[in-house]
Amino acid sequence: MTGFPETRGSLIAAMTSGDRRERDRALETLAGAYWKPVYTYVRLKAGREHEDAADLTQEFFAQLVEKDWLARFDPSKARLRTYLRVLVDGLVANESKARGRVKRGGRLQILSLDFDAVRRETEENPVAGELSPEDFFEREWVRSVFSMAVERFRETCARDGRELRFSLFSAYDLEGDAAVERPRYADLARRFGTTAVNVTNQLAAARRDFRAIVLDVLRELTVSDAEFRLEARALLGVEPS
Repeated sequence: MTGFPETRGSLIAAMTSGDRRERDRALETLAGAYWKPVYTYVRLKAGREHEDAADLTQEFFAQLVEKDWLARFDPSKARLRTYLRVLVDGLVANESKARGRVKRGGRLQILSLDFDAVRRETEENPVAGELSPEDFFEREWVRSVFSMAVERFRETCARDGRELRFSLFSAYDLEGDAAVERPRYADLARRFGTTAVNVTNQLAAARRDFRAIVLDVLRELTVSDAEFRLEARALLGVEPS
């Protein structure tokens, strides 16, 4: 799996690249982190129903590419996600124009997104009514970053023959309710047919690997060293080297 070069502005450079594959990969990465926050923000902030929110989410990413909005981003003034949220506000404010475009072309589909699943999550999530739309946008962005990292970690472990490492990490750190006591290492050892010592070693390695992958995701989703370090401190409480 190849990533973007770890350089300042790499995401924006990829989105404006002359290489179609690089542009598509950049859009896929950006959408992977932001489509759920955008959809839920439109529903909560603008009070839009599911179909309208889904259409506007697709429209947002289409215009992000077609109007080259990222080229106008100034990382010295705001975080990328703050800038994108402001763009969503502008799109919603001009909803009649955006909806007219969608209506003319039928339901706009530039990305394959599971809107039905996120619809259920949004409508059934009790926190949605407790947080401001802006705070919920931030929360969903954090969830998306970690979800992307988990999927990359799973793929990496499968590729490298380390399925046990991911299984232990999933069982101990991902599964179940956070309020419920985590399983003991001895119980995990019996469950997965290994030793408690190996469980200890594998979980320690898994957390190192996972943190590195989260940092890689953040490198792709930030456009300056300062923003990358700020996000790393906020999400992981670490100062990356």
